[in-house]
Amino acid sequence: MSALIAPIAPIAYEFAVLRAVPHVYLGAFTNVAVVLHARTAEFVAMRALTDPAELARRVPDVDTQLLAEYLRSLRAVAAGEDAAGEVALSPPSERFHWLTSPRSDVLQSSPVHEGVCDDPASALDELFARYVG
Repeated sequence: MSALIAPIAPIAYEFAVLRAVPHVYLGAFTNVAVVLHARTAEFVAMRALTDPAELARRVPDVDTQLLAEYLRSLRAVAAGEDAAGEVALSPPSERFHWLTSPRSDVLQSSPVHEGVCDDPASALDELFARYVG
């Protein structure tokens, strides 16, 4: 007699791509990170380019050391690290909305998009590869 294994229900998620906009007045941008939130899984995480040399190659005309540090700080907020400040102690949905809130700065968020997956961490890896690569 074989045991029946219940299929895993798809997990709905939302994600946004973070963009470096070196000249805000021109509107040109380079994708540098992806943040993903799956409410039912209580999951929020961010993958980002944080190597200053790689950022310098992709995003000329910015202080890449500062940009890398800012991206590391945002990743710490997504991860809920205590050292990242009070916003990092918020529930996952609040952290996601804080990370994707509109800004007129060098680092901006795309619109929020939706999808479904079996594993939010794997979906984040796939989205990062597709949009930031």
